[in-house]
Amino acid sequence: MFNRRPPEHKVVSRTNPPRRASNADELHINTQFGTQWDGLRHFGIFSEKCFYQGVPASEIPQGVSNISDPTNVDKQAIKLGIHSICGRGVLVDLVKLYTEDGTKPLPYDPWKTHPIPVSDIKAAADKQGVVFRPANILLLRVGFMQKFNSQSPEERNELAEKPETFAGIEQSLETKEFLWNNHFAAIASDQPSMEAWPPEGVHLHQTILGNQLLV
Repeated sequence: MFNRRPPEHKVVSRTNPPRRASNADELHINTQFGTQWDGLRHFGIFSEKCFYQGVPASEIPQGVSNISDPTNVDKQAIKLGIHSICGRGVLVDLVKLYTEDGTKPLPYDPWKTHPIPVSDIKAAADKQGVVFRPANILLLRVGFMQKFNSQSPEERNELAEKPETFAGIEQSLETKEFLWNNHFAAIASDQPSMEAWPPEGVHLHQTILGNQLLV
């Protein structure tokens, strides 16, 4: 999805002289291809052409970086990277809310654009008895993986060939106020973009990552 290069595994023969049986393995993994945290240089403020804390986009090195000594990495090359994260995660299960504990069908298709309002997030949290605290990691379940796991391998593969459309939190001022006022350290979801996709208006990624709330 999102035109990202899929993981690659290359086996390089080291059979020299011919009598030897020896190979080396090379891997290419796009960190955006699977479950991961978006770094603070993934999405910046488009209009200002800068990232978190005003770091100009021009200061972020592009292209391949050769790391011959892992103990001596160019600090400029890893600027705004994420080295570790630990905190209290709070799961808000919107699927459980919408389906009334599985007794009703989900009222939207997780693989199609559908904005989820803050009012529903609050309702799900209240139903679960979840109390938000500063620096919590907000985890949202919107049903993407539930549908993914129910599909055939062919249907899953077809998803990567289609335009990206996902259900997710809406791009609204209320959403931004909710995230800011609760002082979340990070937010994650069971779908690829976290926010409803494609976005209506400005990406939430710009606001969240440009102001250091990890996705």
